[in-house]
Amino acid sequence: MSLTPEEREQALRRVRESLLVHIAHCAKIKDKSGKVIPFRLNRAQRYIHERLEQQRAATGMVRALILKSRQQGSSTYVGERFYHQVSTQGKSAFIMAHEDKATRNLFEMVKRYQDHNPLAPSTKASNAQELIFGALDASYKLATAGTDDVGRSNTAQLLHGSEVAFWRKPQMHLASIGNTVADMVGTEIILESTGNGQGNAFHLMWQEAEAGRGDYIAIFVPWFWQEEYRAPVKPDLELSNEDLKYMQAYGLDMEQMQWRANKISTYGRGFEWLFDQEYPATASLAFQSATVNPLISPHDVMAAVNSSFVEGRAPLIIGCDPAGDGANNADRTAIAFRRGRMCFRVEYHEGLNTMQVAGKLAAYWNEMHPDAMFIDKTGLGAGIVDRLQELNIPVIGVSNASAAIDSERYENKRAELWYLMKEWFENTPCRLPNDAALISDITSPMPRNSSNGRKMVEKKEDMTKRGIRSPDGADALSLTFAMPVQFRDQSAGRAPETTSPATKAGY
Repeated sequence: MSLTPEEREQALRRVRESLLVHIAHCAKIKDKSGKVIPFRLNRAQRYIHERLEQQRAATGMVRALILKSRQQGSSTYVGERFYHQVSTQGKSAFIMAHEDKATRNLFEMVKRYQDHNPLAPSTKASNAQELIFGALDASYKLATAGTDDVGRSNTAQLLHGSEVAFWRKPQMHLASIGNTVADMVGTEIILESTGNGQGNAFHLMWQEAEAGRGDYIAIFVPWFWQEEYRAPVKPDLELSNEDLKYMQAYGLDMEQMQWRANKISTYGRGFEWLFDQEYPATASLAFQSATVNPLISPHDVMAAVNSSFVEGRAPLIIGCDPAGDGANNADRTAIAFRRGRMCFRVEYHEGLNTMQVAGKLAAYWNEMHPDAMFIDKTGLGAGIVDRLQELNIPVIGVSNASAAIDSERYENKRAELWYLMKEWFENTPCRLPNDAALISDITSPMPRNSSNGRKMVEKKEDMTKRGIRSPDGADALSLTFAMPVQFRDQSAGRAPETTSPATKAGY
């Protein structure tokens, strides 16, 4: 049905003001069977939309990293989001993918939006690499992450980087195309990818965003949000203990587990880890390599995150892992709060000096009346412990490099603390905050053994070589296991009573 000029202008005004209205009335996509159908947002796309709109409302801009599984529609959503702004608001968009085939697929998707849009603006040019809207003075251009200076001469308000973890020279490409978008209201930069190992540019950017540093927000989409990722259950499907743990941690059903088993079987023996990279259930699982073997299982951690367990009466313990040297160190000061089987809070602080950290901990001691407070007394921590003890606050300093209580089993105190924390997660139920940075911290270090066979935890410097940030939040939580704690005599203000580690009382 043709529209009168007045009706067309009214329709254009409605779709111009709302992306969701534009999707409902103007957007067509090709489904996985090849059929062109109206675009309806799936769960992953709705979540991405909500997070981006929250950031845009708060800052006026969008700067986002999207970590996702295969074929969840993030590129489809971003393509429509940008096409809406280009075709109705006169903005210019630039997209860069990791290979020519992906670039062509992205262009075909955008071209399909234009071809099936009943309110489509006229184009001045349309070819394999760009759409030019002459009347709007806007464009939609695409490129492949190949040459070093790709995108350097372009100016755009919208930038979509696709499969950034697979770009050949990501730092150089991001420097080139990142400068095409000004740091101003109305601009958007969205970089999306599946995982591709550790230490690459996308992984490093993700860690910063996950930790709340910089302008970018971290958006993760798990594979099991896709309704189509399920299969009829076969009679011979057998679930191992690890499978059952995985199923419980993420609240999956048997059809989803069958689909997962089918996928894993296609990779072949020895490559089961590829499923977690291609179809991650958590962000930390996405950044895999064949050698990754986390000390603490991500499935145990997620079971704790998804737990509804509520701790009854148990001692309140605070652990603090100070930054290396305050404001000049990239580490964060992390403070963890645990009551028995429930860690209910972990917070991070940057740029705090000795007195500022001590003041914050003193305030917690006076306001929360914890039963024990443990502080890593290495480096900056020594001054914090001294200052708090000057204030008659009976904190306990812990040296991670000191001998373990069970010195025959553990190489040092840090290893003992981490293995006690591992047991805490394994002996369900327990509960953990749904904090992406904390989850990543806990599941990052790998187990090691000393030359004499004692248990160790991967050193921070070795993690840095793998491109992994210091697990500050997890180190703070591990400190709450420094020794078993009984309730403190609050009226007397005495230091906590402790019991033999062998009893594990108070853990």
